[in-house]
Amino acid sequence: MLAADPGASIASIAGEAGVDRRTVYRRFASREELLAAIHESRVTAIEQAIEDARLREAPVAVALHRYVENIITVNRTWPVDLTRMLAHDAIRSRRDACIAQVDTFLERATTEGLLRPGLPQGWANALLPQVMHLVSRQMPELSPGQAADLVVNTLLHGLGAT
Repeated sequence: MLAADPGASIASIAGEAGVDRRTVYRRFASREELLAAIHESRVTAIEQAIEDARLREAPVAVALHRYVENIITVNRTWPVDLTRMLAHDAIRSRRDACIAQVDTFLERATTEGLLRPGLPQGWANALLPQVMHLVSRQMPELSPGQAADLVVNTLLHGLGAT
């Protein structure tokens, strides 16, 4: 609900969940506390996705596909407003640490020849999350594995016919 309507009320969230709003307030003292819990869950899921992908030790192509598939699942499970999520310093710090791990992995992917060297600095780091976000939202009919296939193929081979 919050992905579709970031201003959704606690009453409407409770109604969608099939509970009374008092039930929600027993768990979360305020709407902001509910949002903080959602943001915490999303960043924890991102950290787990990175860990499960084994970016440091798995073969690069395998790690890339695992990472993309995992993040697509996170994006679909936790489709939150990232601007609001990153307003929390602790959450932003954890997300920045995740980005640093992925940046290091993409450098490894370039060094090991999976990605083309000589691209503008940070291009793959900027492009990958955008393509994952696009597939996560615009192609819900694809399973996470199929979506990851599409993202990885697009990243590695582009859209050209050659």
